[in-house]
Amino acid sequence: MSKKKTIVQKHEANFETLKQAFANGDVCLMDCIERSTGDHVAVICAVHMEGEEYAFTPVARFFNGNPYELLVNPNDPEYATTDAKHPSTILEHKLPE
Repeated sequence: MSKKKTIVQKHEANFETLKQAFANGDVCLMDCIERSTGDHVAVICAVHMEGEEYAFTPVARFFNGNPYELLVNPNDPEYATTDAKHPSTILEHKLPE
């Protein structure tokens, strides 16, 4: 029986694609509007060509507000009581030298 993937493991392939896009310079920061709220959000998009037109694929968004107030850090004791069924996984990323 295989173990259930954590939410981070489910996004690992997308994270690798994002790292490659940054390495290639194929990313941009865009102002988008969230459908459910109408709020403006800052979004990281991968940029590619579709024919002769640029295409933008949203891959991540920035927090509006303080992320430390919005999230429970996996190293915080509160995390264990909040979501003990879902262990944390951290994907390592080495910064370019």
